[in-house]
Amino acid sequence: MYHVLFLLFRRLRRPITVIIIVYGISILGLTLIPGQDNFGNPWQMDFFHAFYFVSFMGSTIGFGEIPYPFTPEQRLWVIFTIYATVISWLYSIGTIFKLFQDANFNRLVKRTRFNYRVGRLHQSFYIVCGFGATGSRIVRQLNSHGIKTVVLDASRQLIDQLESEELSLSVPYLCDDASHPDVLELAGINSNLCIGVLALTANDHTNLTIAIASKLANPNRVVISRTQCQETTDNLASFGTDYIIDPFKIFASNLLLTIQEPYKQILHNMIINPRHNVWMSPHQNMKGLWVICGYGRLGKALHKLFQEHEIEMTFIEIDPVGTEAPGGTIVGTGTQAKTLLKAGLKNAVGIIAGTPDDADNLSIIITARQIKPDLITVARQNDTFNKPVFRAAELNVLVESGRIISNEIYILLRTPLLNEFFKLLAQESEDWTRALIVSINKKIEYSEVDAWTLTISKYESLAVYDAIDEGISIKIGHLISDPRNRKTPLPAVPLLLKRDNNFQLLPNDDTKLRHNDQILFCGEESAQTYMRWASNNHNVMRFIRNGRGEPDGWLWRWLTEKKRARQNKLIE
Repeated sequence: MYHVLFLLFRRLRRPITVIIIVYGISILGLTLIPGQDNFGNPWQMDFFHAFYFVSFMGSTIGFGEIPYPFTPEQRLWVIFTIYATVISWLYSIGTIFKLFQDANFNRLVKRTRFNYRVGRLHQSFYIVCGFGATGSRIVRQLNSHGIKTVVLDASRQLIDQLESEELSLSVPYLCDDASHPDVLELAGINSNLCIGVLALTANDHTNLTIAIASKLANPNRVVISRTQCQETTDNLASFGTDYIIDPFKIFASNLLLTIQEPYKQILHNMIINPRHNVWMSPHQNMKGLWVICGYGRLGKALHKLFQEHEIEMTFIEIDPVGTEAPGGTIVGTGTQAKTLLKAGLKNAVGIIAGTPDDADNLSIIITARQIKPDLITVARQNDTFNKPVFRAAELNVLVESGRIISNEIYILLRTPLLNEFFKLLAQESEDWTRALIVSINKKIEYSEVDAWTLTISKYESLAVYDAIDEGISIKIGHLISDPRNRKTPLPAVPLLLKRDNNFQLLPNDDTKLRHNDQILFCGEESAQTYMRWASNNHNVMRFIRNGRGEPDGWLWRWLTEKKRARQNKLIE
């Protein structure tokens, strides 16, 4: 605010000076020019009456001649002062309008207002740098769970999009370059309430700069960055960036999992992204030749993993020399039937259209289906505005980098135990995974699946924590009991128990809980609401344990104790 006022007064210095001089001369003239009272006696106007008269005359409100009618000399002077004050005011008002249209002044006002809004935050928040497809999704996801965010983006169009978003929590935002240290400082990077920085811009160098500034400000703060090339990935890792996310490497791993262990991928998608496109059926043959169009970031990620696991593949690339494509690559875009046939499409099980052009990718899929209708189709969507077209194409798998990154970040921030769960899941068999999917579907009845972590602590589950402190046995079965009907389980499944540094997959209902245990659940969103309510409400938890509700609160407890004391006296 100090800088805004300083700039305001500096720009208005000349018009204010002009007004002061004009008013001073006008007042001085009225005090020097002699007048007459009602009796014709000489009368001299004092400074107070002169100031009063010029004040309402100069503002063009209208005036009367005070305190006595003016002489011709005074009226002549008033004519002069009328034009002088009006001109000075027009000049000043024009300067003010010009100032309010000045880009630098407006930028400073917005930065000041933004800094004020960030300073008023009284709960933990994340700084999200970049409000594109990825940033907008993660802001909406965090916002829906009551987690505050602060948004920075250099694009006016994206900031306008944020202004039109219907979010339950207010989101401070600023249209500016997040790679500038002063912008990050305005966003609260030095605040103790800032618990993480998400570098999600489309520029690797900008993300690198943001990550460096964040780690220098606070080495212990979580920094998550997206990356587009291996060089930036190595650079980010060199100074301790916590999580570096390459969407195409993630997708390549997921596709490999789908080919080799489809039930694990189904479970992964069920928990992480229930609204995503349905992936291929686990009974569908996915082992065989894959035709991959484009040897860019996606193609390179697929080539590395497929080669390691000996999956047959053929690449189609328009510039195999420039992209350093492997030997045997067919030259072309893949939009022509002869190119696809040359790549062996008739013998392939699937095609991946992974070029950086959405029109080419759709054309590749359409042409490939004409040659082999039962082909597994995978396409990369580069522009979010083309989503309706890709949806109409009815692909088996749609590669959306923004969705992949936002889902990965959401797991890291919201339910970090999910990563541990998937690591342990990788060691289990497909039959074990299939049985778990059936169990979840029975509990949840094919509704959308949510995942959450409940920690046995004073802050997250006070009633459970206090009960354990008193030596009362609390089991996982108590947590998944419906507080409305204790004999009915909630639509939730315990997936993982973390105790100290040990992990237990699928803990049973009889598992006794201890302080600081962390339990990962999946289930309907309503189940999480009831579970958190019961774990924090002493009376509800007592009802779940023994079927009896007892008065809660000091007044009801005091009245109950008095009643019991009277009953004991009567018995005696």
